[in-house]
Amino acid sequence: MSEVGKEAWRKYLIQLQAHPLRTKAITSGVLAGTSSLVAQKISGSKIQLRKLVLFMLYGFGYAGPLAHFLHKLLDTLFRGKKDNKTVAKKVLLEQLIVSPWNNMVFMLYYGLVMEGQPWRSVKGKVRKDLPSVQFAAWKFWPIVSWVNHQYIPLQFRVVYGSFMGALWYDSFTSNFLLLHLVNSVCRSL
Repeated sequence: MSEVGKEAWRKYLIQLQAHPLRTKAITSGVLAGTSSLVAQKISGSKIQLRKLVLFMLYGFGYAGPLAHFLHKLLDTLFRGKKDNKTVAKKVLLEQLIVSPWNNMVFMLYYGLVMEGQPWRSVKGKVRKDLPSVQFAAWKFWPIVSWVNHQYIPLQFRVVYGSFMGALWYDSFTSNFLLLHLVNSVCRSL
């Protein structure tokens, strides 16, 4: 790692220690914005600054703080244990309670705030699509969650989760576009 990189990392760790919530919220916001930028590039569309900023606000105002408090709560409830049985309980709680909630909140935020759709339309879309989104999430997030609780130190769990969230969103965008392309090609045959 370069000297500049080492110094930036050292300063980041100092901020993480001194101001954990603020640092995790900012990190989550930056990673969410980066994810939006990558997804927009993947889709081939013109970069929409509004969308990028709204993604950053979601990470900063909701995803980062929620994850910060969730991981603190889980470590308090389970007294910081990392044995397989305890990690399985943490993953189960996270996947059965927090994951559906997060997916619903994100879908509501995306529809109402980012797309400006009316409540009735967004509510119908969430009702229709949430089960398939959740089942897709359960193919990815339990593994991420297991790694997070088993191997990642508490102070880095939000960063890891935000990074994996960016990969999840970009992968979801890529797969959606690929599916759309395949369907278009099949219809034209």
